[in-house]
Amino acid sequence: MTGLAVIALGGNAIVRDPAHDSIPDQYDTVVSVAPHLVDLVEEGWRLVVTHGNGPQVGFILRRSEIAADEVDPVPVDYAVADTQGAIGYMFAKAIGNELARRSLHRPVVTVVTQTLVDAADPAFQHPVKPIGAFFDEPTARRYEHELGWTVVEDAGRGWRRTVASPAPHEIVELDTIRALSQQGAVVVAAGGGGIPVVRDADGGLVGVEAVVDKDLASALLATHLDADLLAIPTGVERVAISFGEPDQQWLDRLTIEEATRLAEAGQFGEGSMRPKVEALVGYVRQRPGGAGVITSPERLRDALAHRAGTWIGG
Repeated sequence: MTGLAVIALGGNAIVRDPAHDSIPDQYDTVVSVAPHLVDLVEEGWRLVVTHGNGPQVGFILRRSEIAADEVDPVPVDYAVADTQGAIGYMFAKAIGNELARRSLHRPVVTVVTQTLVDAADPAFQHPVKPIGAFFDEPTARRYEHELGWTVVEDAGRGWRRTVASPAPHEIVELDTIRALSQQGAVVVAAGGGGIPVVRDADGGLVGVEAVVDKDLASALLATHLDADLLAIPTGVERVAISFGEPDQQWLDRLTIEEATRLAEAGQFGEGSMRPKVEALVGYVRQRPGGAGVITSPERLRDALAHRAGTWIGG
């Protein structure tokens, strides 16, 4: 099986843990992932690579907060754009070097990507996605009053700003990504779910203070590219039910119906595995013949040989 694969790498593909979050550390982690991606190129796959950017957006916003008395703050959409360029540079360099090491001649291109969302999406009335730094409650409440933020207590770790997370409707640079891929380039695109934009009354694009779910945007991109595969590498080799319990069970394959039923039963973590499963379900429903898999970056090659991973559809 070969064709076009969209590989949606999570944040742990870049920032492994708080002790390894410097720029050199992030690049070292990307370098460690690059061989697993180039393995697929070597086997004949065309690749479009997407990635998370949550920690990096948080770093930019925190720097902006610290420097607020000296420079103007960075809006969220511009922070997403900044991270697309910087992280895209990491992947382009690491993948390009690995391709050259194997004498594989493929261009690697990063596309700064906008994702169209609906200005009337109810998510804008309920901004629940935590971003940026942690604060104590008095500081968070002060920012809420002074800056118009919405804030929330985040899992006992402190208080954080929240923004809307509207559903993605269109990948603005879709045709460019498709053309580059058809010409043989490895394309890095839709980083962090894409820069969220809406259309104004004249049809122009306007950035908004929001973030788009990376897995949902990757599923949308894979669907509209007619990709043969959507792979979501994460921190585990397979998906499990009853995770961490005595009756934990690893899953090799799920039908759309089984995946949906288990997600609705709460078997997958709300902020971790469930969005990945739901993204794959949405892609497989919309792309007859397409297949989706969740596995670790290290087992991607084995997963495509059906020796690892949890498959949905296909």
